[in-house]
Amino acid sequence: MKFSMSWLREHLETDAPLDAITDALTDLGLEVDGVEDPAARLGGFTIARVIEAKQHPNADKLRLCRVEAWLNGPEQPSEEVQVVCGAPNARTGLVGVFARPGLHIPGTGVDLKPGVIRGEASNGMLCSERELELSDAHDGIIELPADAPLGARYIDYAGINDPVIEVAITPNRPDALGVAGIARDLAARGLGRLITPPPAPVAGAFPCPVTVTLAPDVADRACPLFVGRLIRGVRNGPSPAWAQRRLRAIGLRPISALVDVTNLLTFDRARPLHVFDAARLRGGLTVRLSRGGETLAALDGKTYAFDDAMTVICDETGPVSIGGVMGGASTGCDETTTEVFVEAAYFDPTRTAATGRALRIVSDARYRFERGIDPASARDGIELATRLILDFCGGEASEVVVAGAVPDTTRVYPLRPERVRSLVGMEIPAEAQVATLTALGFMVAPDGDAFSVTPPSWRPDVRGEADLVEEVARVASLTRLQARPLPVSGPRPALSPALTRTRAVRRRLAAAGLNECVTYSFVAQAEAALFGGGGAAMALENPISSEMSHMRPSPLPALLAAAARNQARGADALALFEVGAAYVGAEPGEQRDVAAGLRAGATAGREWTGARRPVDLWDARADAEAALSACGVTVERLQISRATPGWLHPGRSGALMLGRETLAVFGELHPATLAAMDVKGPAVAFEVYLEAAPTPKARGATRPALNAPALQAVERDFAFVVDARVEAASILRAAQGAEKKLIAAVEVFDVFDGARAAAQLGAGQLGAGRKSVAISVRLQPQDRTLTEDEIEAVGARVVAAVVKATGGALRT
Repeated sequence: MKFSMSWLREHLETDAPLDAITDALTDLGLEVDGVEDPAARLGGFTIARVIEAKQHPNADKLRLCRVEAWLNGPEQPSEEVQVVCGAPNARTGLVGVFARPGLHIPGTGVDLKPGVIRGEASNGMLCSERELELSDAHDGIIELPADAPLGARYIDYAGINDPVIEVAITPNRPDALGVAGIARDLAARGLGRLITPPPAPVAGAFPCPVTVTLAPDVADRACPLFVGRLIRGVRNGPSPAWAQRRLRAIGLRPISALVDVTNLLTFDRARPLHVFDAARLRGGLTVRLSRGGETLAALDGKTYAFDDAMTVICDETGPVSIGGVMGGASTGCDETTTEVFVEAAYFDPTRTAATGRALRIVSDARYRFERGIDPASARDGIELATRLILDFCGGEASEVVVAGAVPDTTRVYPLRPERVRSLVGMEIPAEAQVATLTALGFMVAPDGDAFSVTPPSWRPDVRGEADLVEEVARVASLTRLQARPLPVSGPRPALSPALTRTRAVRRRLAAAGLNECVTYSFVAQAEAALFGGGGAAMALENPISSEMSHMRPSPLPALLAAAARNQARGADALALFEVGAAYVGAEPGEQRDVAAGLRAGATAGREWTGARRPVDLWDARADAEAALSACGVTVERLQISRATPGWLHPGRSGALMLGRETLAVFGELHPATLAAMDVKGPAVAFEVYLEAAPTPKARGATRPALNAPALQAVERDFAFVVDARVEAASILRAAQGAEKKLIAAVEVFDVFDGARAAAQLGAGQLGAGRKSVAISVRLQPQDRTLTEDEIEAVGARVVAAVVKATGGALRT
């Protein structure tokens, strides 16, 4: 919404400077997007006189002008400068507009500098209107009357020193889409007195020959009111200069007097109107809903096809205008128009918005109607338009024809003065609250200890006591609001165990070197199918795009997509994780919290130490165990299972189990999964099911005392030859259980199998399909040092337990 300061002062009597007005507008909720001050752009152009103009000695179409100019203001002596000018009207004695060297010429984008043109010095420029962006005229330089004040700024003399303010209007403030509404807000703030001139009724000289009928399908809501009148004997030429300047200032192109009147009132009173060339109408007008297949060639040069739910204005030939959106070209006004029918109606905001979106038409009328204009402004709009048309074009007006009635928008809400303090924390006396609402056009009546407030018809956004409080607070200025803590009653809120667990998992995975991602919960169907999803029950009814058509069964598809994008940009060491929801079904309870992670490429960037290596499934297992440890799970008690989902490599993956409950899965990603997601391997991943992890028992705030053993531990190594299919975990469990009191830890430190065993030990020693697994057993005595016999006895029990559990043998 743009308006000029002179336009604003037609509605607001004020001496406030520009800065005070812009600050107040933003504080009132009408945020200022920008200010165009002509003084900053054209303030350096002054009025000067051509002392002598003669033919350029070296160019037939150029004139050599001696110009009397005031380079330092009219209060300083004038100076004579030479200017080379190509304008045909450059002559001796001409008074025009001079640009001194150093000025920026807005019409050409050139910074003016002294120069030499065809061998003659030129120190400045005599300007045309196009060079000052005042119009498109460029056939000659600007000519001013002989008595124009020499040395004065041209913008002051021409009356174009008028700043233009642009404000951003929120959708709930349709009243502020007119200069009158903005002035009302400023007057309520105290920046001046509201002087919006009321419309002067124009008496009709004859009955209106154009009849208007509201069809039953629009009279109740789509168009409950239609007001119009005929004006005959008009002369549709250019509008007055002041009207053209006003429209150009806000970025509109003057078209003709009749059209310019509608644009002026649209921005002046937020009252869209339309003018029909009455001679081109056939019969009376009917407002109805459109019929499928009807079309209209509109004023924008395009033809639009209607469905059966759009409001149209028709004559006997069919639609001639789209209600609240745009008029038709067949009844548009041009220079031949001599009689015009002026229309002011009220169109339903919802239907207008739907029509504009369906037809893809953006117009100033639609912008206002879909936000809800003042339904009571139709009669005033007709009177204002009639007066301007008679002033601009002459003619004679008919009586006003009215179809329907003004919709009843009356509603009353209570306002308790203390509610302002409880809602916004501001101490505003009741008298000030009443004065504010009254200044904004509300009707306020005492009602016991409270007030009954009736919003005006131009404020459809006010729908309750809270909205009334907002009006009082914004006019009083929310900058006065002081932060006050709310009173705390009852126990202070605390994080739930689930949130505490999620926070701990995030911190642990980040500490492990993974980067957290936050992705959409929607993925493509093909990606969801890779991870067991993609069914019809998980499809979105209105997806953002085809790549986000289904709820994700896991966060991993989005992590893989992120990895693919990073690899395409040269990254070769990726470590990503996300903690979020996975959707296994469409019913309540079929959503679970998952911590998922992905490592691809190498463990680190390239470095000289050689610590970099390709990622493997042990990295994924370590990440999964770290997440479970953050949940309070004792990872030493977990068992390994081969029951893993299909998106993992069947031979290089595992599941971490606690009893029969799967807490996590980890391993290398299946090659088919990597190929489908366009990720280059190696790549490993994990999923931890946070809700499956048992809740740890409550612990006291005090840590237990450190119980460090006083005796030295003893380590013994054992190597077993077992079947190649035997899992190392079964060896570790058997050894750990051989002597629970003394054995503190058991670890695998070497494995021989395949070609490596054949090369170092000989294939005959291990046998076909066999492997060697070496473990280290740590014995920790508690009360005394172990003897050699006791150590040997524990070793024998370890060997016996492993042999019994695996069917293997101690390697000799």
